Amino acid sequence: MSGVSTWVSHVRDRVWSECDPAAIMRGGDDEAPRIVAALARGFLDGEHHGLASVDVDHVVAGVVAATLGLGPLQPLLADESVSEVMVNGAHEVFVERAGRIERTDARFDDDAHLLHVIDRILAPVGRRIDALAPMVDARLADGSRVNAVIPPLAVDGPILTIRRFVHVASTLDDLVRLGSVSSIGALELERLVTSRASVLVSGGTSTGKTTLLAAALATASPDDRIVVLEDSAELPLVHPHRVRLESRPAAQEGTAGVSMRELVRNALRMRPDRLIVGEVRGAEAYDLLQALNTGHRGSWSTIHANGIEEALLRLESMVLCADTGMPQVVVREQIARAVDAVVQLERGTDGQRAIAAIATIDHARRGDVSEWCIESVYEAGR
Repeated sequence: MSGVSTWVSHVRDRVWSECDPAAIMRGGDDEAPRIVAALARGFLDGEHHGLASVDVDHVVAGVVAATLGLGPLQPLLADESVSEVMVNGAHEVFVERAGRIERTDARFDDDAHLLHVIDRILAPVGRRIDALAPMVDARLADGSRVNAVIPPLAVDGPILTIRRFVHVASTLDDLVRLGSVSSIGALELERLVTSRASVLVSGGTSTGKTTLLAAALATASPDDRIVVLEDSAELPLVHPHRVRLESRPAAQEGTAGVSMRELVRNALRMRPDRLIVGEVRGAEAYDLLQALNTGHRGSWSTIHANGIEEALLRLESMVLCADTGMPQVVVREQIARAVDAVVQLERGTDGQRAIAAIATIDHARRGDVSEWCIESVYEAGR
């Protein structure tokens, strides 16, 4: 075996296979390079490499860079125009820029290289992925959200998705400037906040729900105590009295998980003026509904749905799936009493994220049937 690059690959593979990334990273950003360098030199000393001392230094430097860096993802994550990175196996890397997805020239050496980078990303946040737990969600220190899936679940090789925390807008004025909403729409959003309306922010994936939620709630009174509940803490809300809680999945080491439903129940004991659920997606919908109907007005949440009525139907189905025994007619009436408005967002073919409509919600009964009365108060382009 000869050549600096060949020895870098060889020693790198030994470091990856014989050392725990989490243990290396526990040394911190300053100590980790020294740990990897010492390991690399130790491995080289045990082999007849025939390298000059200067080449040994190059090999060690290469191993440190390969072990502690993010490989081909490094330049992509350094590009501020990239809002999402999608890795579909070792040789297919896509990014999203300005709402559009494009393929890049970035490639990993092989699946082992990609798996190492995934471990490298997860190690600082105390998460791990392996054959026993082949799927993981995590939040990076900068607020970016990471999802990884590996074989046997990922059929064609490891899959990595990084939704970066990109500071786009923090106020309603910013949204107006970006063309996401008109001045009239911004005033309507501010009115919903100041009147303590309870609101669902609805839309598809990557339509700007979290950004809108933060911008709207920035107009809340500084005296309000806002308790934010999320699966991955990412809401960039700037407020003087904000409390954040994050759910926790069960770990394979036996650490018990904490569900969003448990967080909602606990948050009610924290004296919230406003309860913010980053996304309602399961049985916690029932507990949120009870909170909204028992004095916690002015609460907001996001939900994945293609329209205003679809958002209400999704919320209804989630409550019914919570095994509470409530009949549909009661659930529908409680939703109508709890949810004052729905804000629907859409992303155009040009990548532009914008508010499509805002509607208020009421209810009416016709015999034994409870119906939603949806009244549009804002539509884009009108």
